[in-house]
Amino acid sequence: MSLARSALLWASENETLRTHVPRWGFVQRALRQFMPGEELSDALRAAAELDERGVASMVTRLGEHLTDAAQAEEVVAHYTAAYNEIAAGSVDTEISVKPTQLGLDLDFEAAVSAVETLAGLAESRGNWLWLDMEASDYVDPTIELFRRVKASYAPVGICLQAYLHRTPSDVAALVPLRPGIRLVKGAYREPRSIALTDRTEIDEAFFRLGAELLSATADGVRLGLASHDVRLVDRLGVVAGAAGVDRDAYEIQMLYGIRMADQYRYAREGYRMRTLISYGQQWYPWYVRRLAERPANLGFVVRNLFART
Repeated sequence: MSLARSALLWASENETLRTHVPRWGFVQRALRQFMPGEELSDALRAAAELDERGVASMVTRLGEHLTDAAQAEEVVAHYTAAYNEIAAGSVDTEISVKPTQLGLDLDFEAAVSAVETLAGLAESRGNWLWLDMEASDYVDPTIELFRRVKASYAPVGICLQAYLHRTPSDVAALVPLRPGIRLVKGAYREPRSIALTDRTEIDEAFFRLGAELLSATADGVRLGLASHDVRLVDRLGVVAGAAGVDRDAYEIQMLYGIRMADQYRYAREGYRMRTLISYGQQWYPWYVRRLAERPANLGFVVRNLFART
């Protein structure tokens, strides 16, 4: 792991920085590269603009590790309103939520009930619910949460992280459920005993799992290849073509504000392109993890700082 990436992942977990950095004006301005605003209306406006260019979307309100049940209830109410607003329009946008936003830290059964409520809304409105994946301590409870809800509701997906040593066995166990799987490389600071730390090894793990899941799309798996590494995405596109997997049989997924020209290009070329749009006030840990995924993005922040000074 590079020194810059390691430092950024440390910073994403530091409570002192989490308290003070979001107040810095130049950081807030640089944030707008990755986030259209803090409100649901900002995210849906961006989703509509993308939809006009043939790019679907997924929205998520930032925030994690709630401290009381009332906060989880508010999250459910927020996403209920979001599903209703999406259903009233014509834009192809779905919802992703972190399980700890729904009280996974507090009460597992209450979290199951919250996810079931949202999954039921998704199903009744012809939409989807995606469960994001957090740090390695949450993999087992998140997968169990997913299994419980998937048993009753079909349009539910889960995020899996290619850099974890355990992920190949998780893929093998989940594929028979015909799930939605959003495959990412992984963005948390994990020890070598749990996760790959070499960038080349992580890339190859993503490639192997992506190729396996491309084959599984024929068996009902909904696949999202979530990476900004276009070289890697294109390698998997070659694999898909050789295996007779159509471009519209899986999705390429990227974050709002990153490689937008490539996102529009993939959409023009007939791929199913979906952009994850984040919003909300609790953006600091998410934002720093995004910088850690590609430390070169720090240059954007620094240029923004000097431009303002």
